[in-house]
Amino acid sequence: MPLDLRVDRSSPVPLYYQLAQQLEAAIEHGSLTPGSLLGNEIELAARLGLSRPTVRQAIQSLVDKGLLVRRRGVGTQVVHSQVKRPLELSSLYDDLESAGQRPATKVLVNTVVPASAEIAAALSVTEGTEVCRVERLRLAHGEPMAYLTNYLPSGLLDLDTGQLEATGLYRLMRAAGITLHSARQSIGARGASAAEAERLTEPEGAPLLTMRRTTYDDTGRAVEFGDHIYRPTRYSFEFQLLVRS
Repeated sequence: MPLDLRVDRSSPVPLYYQLAQQLEAAIEHGSLTPGSLLGNEIELAARLGLSRPTVRQAIQSLVDKGLLVRRRGVGTQVVHSQVKRPLELSSLYDDLESAGQRPATKVLVNTVVPASAEIAAALSVTEGTEVCRVERLRLAHGEPMAYLTNYLPSGLLDLDTGQLEATGLYRLMRAAGITLHSARQSIGARGASAAEAERLTEPEGAPLLTMRRTTYDDTGRAVEFGDHIYRPTRYSFEFQLLVRS
């Protein structure tokens, strides 16, 4: 494995954690690409002068994060890096492409429904007004990453299923001349329902990240309300915090 891996025995940081951090960084920076074999635990332990249990603990911590997988007859293999999404007005499709994750989309619902009170309030329309509802499963490297439910004002743009599977919703909106300006967003977490667990190949009750967002164009018009769920082993949100002067 052509990686410069080193451990500092004088550091208070546990040796397994030092190794795990270096391997995780190599995955995130692309030095270890999806599909790469990590190598033999015995060889890695001998190379670093570590015990096999220490190396095994480091590898298991990355297996638990979803970055590595143990395959019978193959060895330990890199699956993918976790997508760390900055808190800015960007689409999941664009974020996955930027992270080299090869996004794909399955449109499961593309229809028109009467707006509930909650959706009507988010989109500033009258309750019962027809709005577009789109449900999509977003995948990366062929694995489910997120389940996305979006509502848009009827007539805003042509929501062609083929186009929705070929690209991101925000790209379609921009191509239609809609200038996205700002959004209100909330992030949370909850356990997966049976249906959600099946869609995302997680156990029922597994923790999921949630994100709800109302997006506005440059005129202040609400153009989209999204209710999304994510697998936390594959996805996280990054914050930049500033001290208020």
